[in-house]
Amino acid sequence: MNNSPKEVVSPLNCNVKGNLSIQPNASKAPTSPKQPFFIGVAGGTASGKTTVCNMINNQLHDQRLVLINQDSFYYSLSEEELHKVNEYNFDHPDAFDIALMLSIMEKLKHGQEVTIPNYDISGHKRTEPERQVHPADIIILEGILVLHDPRVRDILNMKIFVDEDSDVRLARRIQRLSIERGRNIKNVLDQYSRFVKPSFEDFVMPTKKYADIIIPGGGDNDVAVDLIVQNIRTKLGQHDLCKIYPNIFAIASNFQIKGMHTLIRDSRTTKHDFVFYSDRLIRLVVEHGLGHLPFTEKQVMTPTGVVYSGVVFCSRLCGVSVIRSGESMENALRACCKGIKIGKILIHGQGTNGRQLIYEKLPKDIASRHVLLLDPVLATGNSAVKAITLLLKKGVPESNIIFLNLIAAPQGINEVCGRFPMLKLVTSEIDASLNENSRVIPGLGEFGDRYFATDD
Repeated sequence: MNNSPKEVVSPLNCNVKGNLSIQPNASKAPTSPKQPFFIGVAGGTASGKTTVCNMINNQLHDQRLVLINQDSFYYSLSEEELHKVNEYNFDHPDAFDIALMLSIMEKLKHGQEVTIPNYDISGHKRTEPERQVHPADIIILEGILVLHDPRVRDILNMKIFVDEDSDVRLARRIQRLSIERGRNIKNVLDQYSRFVKPSFEDFVMPTKKYADIIIPGGGDNDVAVDLIVQNIRTKLGQHDLCKIYPNIFAIASNFQIKGMHTLIRDSRTTKHDFVFYSDRLIRLVVEHGLGHLPFTEKQVMTPTGVVYSGVVFCSRLCGVSVIRSGESMENALRACCKGIKIGKILIHGQGTNGRQLIYEKLPKDIASRHVLLLDPVLATGNSAVKAITLLLKKGVPESNIIFLNLIAAPQGINEVCGRFPMLKLVTSEIDASLNENSRVIPGLGEFGDRYFATDD
């Protein structure tokens, strides 16, 4: 699990960071129905979680959305526990039936209808009838301990923590329980000091480090919610694999890109046109890949005498092409990065021995560089795994590798991203599958032969 510093979303600092962590079987292409987008919203009691969920729901009214409250999975109290209800800690992880919640999430993930318990908060028991829930595009799971269990976190595509000042949360809790529900204020404060506050510090607050997005100010932070909704809409428009793996970056399609793909995939396209439009697409992929390099902020003085606040990208960079088709991407990389060093890897062989490394020529200082790995077609992923493994053996950090493709098959994506979750994979289009000969479908044929005019 990635415990790196999180992006804090506020009106003056609104960033959204993807941190998805589902790891499917790397040897199989997805065959299940279109997967829902799972969002977990956690935070202390009375932090504004429900308000945030309702705001998201209202803005995504054009999507099929289901909101599930973790409170539905409280265990029913026994008669003995009911007699000592003031001694029961409802904010402890053991108060929830996590096994049932996981089972329901798995069923929804696979497009199945489920029933969710109806929990009576005043009686502390599950009651009939249960709630019927149909599969949806978006499923929001909301509760204080939604991010506590790693099995639940692994299913979530977006993890949100609603952060609110403790005094504000206590005031809201007093308002909710003593004024609105008629509870004795002394009992409310006693329960808070004995159970709610310690459990928040022991179990809820530590889960903040797992969040992809932290919202200070709860439901009052409408700017943050707007940005979250924009991010969700972007995710929903992506291929399912982009929701599963946070390290896949598919270029947003438009009619220009679709048109160029149509031309290079057409078997009747001339060699000249194939090279021309392939080069255009490759240039887009390279530019997109360069956008994932680390940068530092820099201010410059413009000719008008005004300061411009910009960025400077990492200069320690090199390319590595997988011979032979990867060499087709070298010109685009050189056009974008003047004087860049480019290494080469040759991997060949089939049958019982599988793919074997035949030749490699890499910069001696490659371990200190960010590497753009070039291969226009990702099929099974076997060659890619060999090439990436070699780079790792040479000392290149996995997070410093950006793998650039024109097209990628789901099997290859599963193989590469399942093995190397820190690597970044950039492609212009994700294809449907592989055929019995391990060729990408619909694909574009033998790319190297078509590009270098060595086909029949």
